[in-house]
Amino acid sequence: MAKVLIVDDSRTSRKILKGILESEGYDVIGEATNGQEGYDKYAELKPDVVTMDITMPVLDGISALKKIKGDFPEAKVVMVTAAGQKTKMVEAIRSGANEFVAKPFEPENLKAVIDKVVS
Repeated sequence: MAKVLIVDDSRTSRKILKGILESEGYDVIGEATNGQEGYDKYAELKPDVVTMDITMPVLDGISALKKIKGDFPEAKVVMVTAAGQKTKMVEAIRSGANEFVAKPFEPENLKAVIDKVVS
């Protein structure tokens, strides 16, 4: 069972993501509310995959992605994007993102993306 870290400043988004992931059999081992906290939790928990929101306070998702990939090149990071974040998605791919999921979350799509990344 893959261990997942959810990084999102929206409590509602974290709750929805956690619910979907747990119902699909994933083990949500931690949550973080900004990119810096996400980096710290990654270093501490070493999850199999991270879901990383792009727009967050303190350290945004792309900066956190770069920081995690810089120190942990093997990290698997799935970026969570809202509609209309095309340029950020391109930057995230260049920065090492493994995959993307869009809000609102589609459970089947989310499962397919996480399965692909952790397999």
